[in-house]
Amino acid sequence: MPDTRITLIGSRAILFEADCPFDLLHQQRFWAIAAEAATWPGVVEAVPGMTNVTLLLDKTPAGLAALQRPLEQLWASGVRREVEGRLLDVDITYGGKGGPHLAEVAALTGLSIDAVIRRHTAPDYTVFAVGSHAGYCYLGGLDPRLETPRRKVPLTRLPGGSLSMAGLQTGISASAGPSGWNTVGSADVAFFDPTRDPAALLQPGDRIRFGVREVLA
Repeated sequence: MPDTRITLIGSRAILFEADCPFDLLHQQRFWAIAAEAATWPGVVEAVPGMTNVTLLLDKTPAGLAALQRPLEQLWASGVRREVEGRLLDVDITYGGKGGPHLAEVAALTGLSIDAVIRRHTAPDYTVFAVGSHAGYCYLGGLDPRLETPRRKVPLTRLPGGSLSMAGLQTGISASAGPSGWNTVGSADVAFFDPTRDPAALLQPGDRIRFGVREVLA
């Protein structure tokens, strides 16, 4: 069984982590843990992350053992939560000012720009978790041929709607902010709106399909 860890975050939250592959089957186990833990006394909210779950508690715990044992048992059980989420189609403008690193990604991967775009738009991506900043979706399903390193010098401010990739991750920024990923395009979509209920557009288990609006030099 992969190693697991439980850590106190501040005074009233704990983080449960497991060393495991980054794939949908393992992520579904964290969804199951979050769904079950959310029903426990003293747990205000259970939030699945990338290969982890955060539990927000109603008071400071006297110790971690009372929560660690049931969390480890849930993980060891292998139970998964399958979600039939909604599918969101998102058209992307690849390249241009909104995608300044598209040519670099092509060079890093040894693919043509057309091939990068074709591979990037081929799969349906599953939302593994929502976090980093409000409404941002961590997606699973990127073609391994598109794996690239993070940038040595991050961008200090990336506009909301920017499509970026790094490692085996890709996603669209829900709001403006810094980024160390490779930005290859942009989209006109609001992943987070505090006036909307729910404020986040997508939830874990939902899917995104990217399409091509246009390709700019």
